[in-house]
Amino acid sequence: MAVSKYRRFAAKLLNLAGVTINGSQPYDIQVYEENFYRRVFSQGSLGLGESYMDGWWDVPALDEFFYRILRARLDRHIRKYPALILQTALARLFNRQSSRRAFIIGKRHYDTGNELFQCMLDSGMNYSCGYWKNASGLEEAQQAKLDLICRKIALKAGMKVLDIGCGWGGFAKFAAEKYQVEVTGITVSQEQAALARERCRGLPIQIRLQDYRSLQEKFDRVVSVGMFEHVGYKNYRRFMEVVRRCLKTGGLFLLHTIGSNQSVRSTDPWIEKYIFPNSMLPSVEQIGKAINRLFVMEDWHNFGPDYDKTLLAWYQNFNRNWPKIRRNYDERFYRMWKYFLLSCAGSFRARANQLWQIVLSEEGIVGGVPAIR
Repeated sequence: MAVSKYRRFAAKLLNLAGVTINGSQPYDIQVYEENFYRRVFSQGSLGLGESYMDGWWDVPALDEFFYRILRARLDRHIRKYPALILQTALARLFNRQSSRRAFIIGKRHYDTGNELFQCMLDSGMNYSCGYWKNASGLEEAQQAKLDLICRKIALKAGMKVLDIGCGWGGFAKFAAEKYQVEVTGITVSQEQAALARERCRGLPIQIRLQDYRSLQEKFDRVVSVGMFEHVGYKNYRRFMEVVRRCLKTGGLFLLHTIGSNQSVRSTDPWIEKYIFPNSMLPSVEQIGKAINRLFVMEDWHNFGPDYDKTLLAWYQNFNRNWPKIRRNYDERFYRMWKYFLLSCAGSFRARANQLWQIVLSEEGIVGGVPAIR
């Protein structure tokens, strides 16, 4: 297929989403390199993302561009490309999220630089979806999310809480200060652990560099916020067994995770290569199988559209503070990070991805738990 034919096919596809090549609308794609079309049709999402990083194309409103192409389900019109086929095959053969590989995500993503995340996130360093129901900005949305979690698991002073994937200690600090609980947080990122310990100094909080599979202690409550996306489908059951082992009788577990509308065994090749290696999004079906005969599902809350607002707020912070941190990165990194944040915002806007908070109990709470919203 000649380059001109690739271009015509691309124009036909994009038209289904209301997008015009070199058009005048803010969501119209501006193509600067003619080989862009061949690259995308031969490499799929990996070629799309890398060509953006290389400056081959641009869109004034990148988030809206992705919202339109994802909402139109243009992927249904394109054959599966080799990178995705290979990635799916490898996921079937190997446990890419094994304990031996657990710290890869920490080194590749979360150790990118604390300064980057400090410039992007809220003051509490919460790297997960905020709760925007009554919030006017990112700070309020993240505080509301943390308080929502605490209320859903009915925290009481003196309780011992486990935070699996504690990040920079945002939840641990909030829960210890506002609800007078003791928190043990674990992470696989050295950079996160160091800053979390500094931020939580003087509070009844212990931060460990540890894989969840080695946990043995008992806790009144367990939370996991934005970490389950790194567990992998081969380990979902093991993860839930560990939580069950660590939860005291009568305790509650809250899982906060991005979710997929369908069961998959791998992630987008561009995300895998540049952002979250060895990651994948769980489905309702996969979580259901993982908790079967281990837990009673007390509450399942979806506020996926709130991640659109959260990601846009992160991008605005990142873009505004870029001059402060650009000495540590190059222009290709800037375009990569922008592409990551805004493409993900578009995916949540299109409802291609979800955000779930799931409350689980060991044997079922007599009378149930309140559906706190």
